[in-house]
Amino acid sequence: MIRVGVVGAMGKMGQEVVRAVCEDKDLELVCAVDINQIDKEVCAMSEVRIMGDLKAAILSHKPDVMIDFTQPKYVFENAKTCLENGVRPVIGTTGLSDEQIEVLNAMSQAKNLGCLIAPNFSTGAILMMMFAKQAAKYFDNAEIIELHHNQKKDAPSGTAIKTALMMAESGKMTFENGNCAETETIQGSRGGKSYSDIHIHSVRMPGYIASQEVLFGSSGQILSIRHDSMDRQCYMSGVKMAVKYIAEHNEFIYGLEKIM
Repeated sequence: MIRVGVVGAMGKMGQEVVRAVCEDKDLELVCAVDINQIDKEVCAMSEVRIMGDLKAAILSHKPDVMIDFTQPKYVFENAKTCLENGVRPVIGTTGLSDEQIEVLNAMSQAKNLGCLIAPNFSTGAILMMMFAKQAAKYFDNAEIIELHHNQKKDAPSGTAIKTALMMAESGKMTFENGNCAETETIQGSRGGKSYSDIHIHSVRMPGYIASQEVLFGSSGQILSIRHDSMDRQCYMSGVKMAVKYIAEHNEFIYGLEKIM
């Protein structure tokens, strides 16, 4: 039985994760952390109540794995707290910089503890990213449009950033081949440039959960690869897969596709 903690347990994703862990016969929820609703019971079968301090929860309940679905401003320190105290983090919160990811990689190796960061836990979204990586070999132009609910705090999404990184691994220096010289009459109209000059456009709108479309173009043709999440339950199989994998492996992993 894998002992699991959840930080950000009262958020929308956190509540889904708590429910999924409580219902899985191979996992045991031993602690739940949030800054809201302290002492609220979240898993009656194991009598877990919300605690407000991550380190105190780790020291009191000794989880094997801590799942993080908090906010960009907290996730880096949360992950360091986990690794410093012998707990393997599974991180679903986006907003980590490349430099922060490298710090966590180094800490994971130094502590000989597994750490998994996944910008997306939906198997369909991971396949979309993998298909985009394959298509990048055959197209010279590409852009990404990502669409999320209007309570998402970071832009662009971690999924879009990871997708662009995977596409850039094709070795192409740029994905805006043949574009004319551009002038933005309104700053930001063309989105933000990421790896290999891939433009990422972020939409924030009530009604969305998470969607992404990758557009590839060449003379006479357009290829569109799109994934839409309709509810948060679609992430749970990926979350549980990540927990069960990282509990048995001392690796640093960036991207769920590495274990699929």
